[in-house]
Amino acid sequence: MAIVTQTPLNPGDSPLVREALSSVVSRETSATQAADPAGETSRVVEGGWPRPAKCRVIAVANQKGGVGKTTTSVNIAAALSMNGQRVLVVDLDPQGNASTALATEHRGDVPDVYQVLVDDLPLADIVKQVPDMPGLYCAPATIDLAGAEIELVSLVAREARLRRALTAYSAELDYIIIDCPPSLGLLTVNALVAADEVMIPIQCEYYALEGLGQLLRNVDLIKVHLNPTLRLSTIVLTMYDGRTRLASQVAEEVRAHFGETVLKTVIPRSVRLSEAPSYGQSVMTYDPGSSGAMAYMDAAREIAHRALV
Repeated sequence: MAIVTQTPLNPGDSPLVREALSSVVSRETSATQAADPAGETSRVVEGGWPRPAKCRVIAVANQKGGVGKTTTSVNIAAALSMNGQRVLVVDLDPQGNASTALATEHRGDVPDVYQVLVDDLPLADIVKQVPDMPGLYCAPATIDLAGAEIELVSLVAREARLRRALTAYSAELDYIIIDCPPSLGLLTVNALVAADEVMIPIQCEYYALEGLGQLLRNVDLIKVHLNPTLRLSTIVLTMYDGRTRLASQVAEEVRAHFGETVLKTVIPRSVRLSEAPSYGQSVMTYDPGSSGAMAYMDAAREIAHRALV
């Protein structure tokens, strides 16, 4: 069952999307007209950003909690979809926060990612289109997913269950963004095995780099043993408070160590980013003129224009 038939010819047809885009139209016009700086082979959607030559599968991972993984996953996905991309968000966190932010039902006996991983349910059976966001889809997570870490242990090819489900999924997409749980267990391993790229949100605070080395070692191990195409493509600096010297110091340290992997755009602290999920929206439609929305729009633009190596 393919969901692309539900997508309007023009993803900007939704009134909610049109209203959100109108507040940043001048910013987007310049970005749309800019050439791809890295010369990536891509297709350009009229009125949108360049589309990748093949679907980019990005795992948003960091075992440290509260760094903005879900906020980043949801808002990057929303910004991409508002600019002509077809995006699927896979909620791999048992808390289901990405599903909540995308107004996708994930309570009770709703089919979810757990059944895809453990019971081999086709991914197409659980994917739902996000309301008022043409081109944006969500594979929800319920609390059942909390038991998947244990149940996956005894299954054949337990590390590759998600990759197999994504490979069998027939819908035509430009991006698949996987929102990982705050751990380095089997769910995160499944995400890293299924992905081509890793995006790491790092908060601009004192403990930002704590545990990052362990995550990078895991990425290297998975690259060697399970997924040779995996690469760290993007680091996003989140929760940036320009009033503090500490935030600047953390940002400088991260940039000095990771160089061009770090997005030029930093995501500021913003009340609107915290409020939006309670309304079942990303900040891109909840308050498109807010500092958080504009930052994520800029970050998504950078990601869309980055070449695949």
